[in-house]
Amino acid sequence: MPSKQETGTSSLPQEPPQKPPQVAFLKASPPFQAIPSPVPLTGPPYQTANKEKKNKKMKNGLLIFSAPSGSGKSTIVNWLMKEHPELKLAFSISCTSRAPRGTEQNGVEYFFLSPEEFKAKIEADEFLEYEEVYQDRFYGTLKSQVENQLAKGESVIFDVDVKGGVNIKKFYGERALSIFVQPPSVEELRRRLVGRNTDAPEVIEQRLAKASYELTFAPQFDHVVVNDDLEKAQQEVYQLVKAFLDAE
Repeated sequence: MPSKQETGTSSLPQEPPQKPPQVAFLKASPPFQAIPSPVPLTGPPYQTANKEKKNKKMKNGLLIFSAPSGSGKSTIVNWLMKEHPELKLAFSISCTSRAPRGTEQNGVEYFFLSPEEFKAKIEADEFLEYEEVYQDRFYGTLKSQVENQLAKGESVIFDVDVKGGVNIKKFYGERALSIFVQPPSVEELRRRLVGRNTDAPEVIEQRLAKASYELTFAPQFDHVVVNDDLEKAQQEVYQLVKAFLDAE
């Protein structure tokens, strides 16, 4: 029978064997120790926290977009609605006294009213906001339209002129996020307006003159997004909207 010495065992108490070197790898490194975590990184508490975050429901809110004509605001908003249906966005359909353009339909892009009909609704205090941007050319947002959409749990998008955007933000306060889309330059704005081929030259000149005035409203918005690169501007707007709707 082999002796205890031959088997490497002894009846005397011995020091426990040294742990394998790889145990040192399991210790937290200083950068990790410097980041406090109120929830353990493993185990049920961590799994529960992840589950609650995953199941968190976005709030519905009010999103205001304004910009000088030709800044790319509508392109960005349409992209956001098409590419991110999980945000459950819906336009607040505004009223206007101008004639429809192209394939625009009443009750889809706008509610098209005559100047007289529009003025009657102003007298009846039916608008959340309105603006006469040119003589007898009105744009405005009906209070009833907004309330109906909020009641359905939608996040309502206001695609409005700068004064309308400022007024809506003042009315709703923290319930609304306001974003101003800015062109990189007046020269670029002129190129875009001419390229749209929807307005007469004199109308383009009116829009350019008005743009300089509208740009002065930018500081009154929560965020300004410069649209010098469309894809970059789209992603920036998405991040702003998502953060707003995710907030408590």
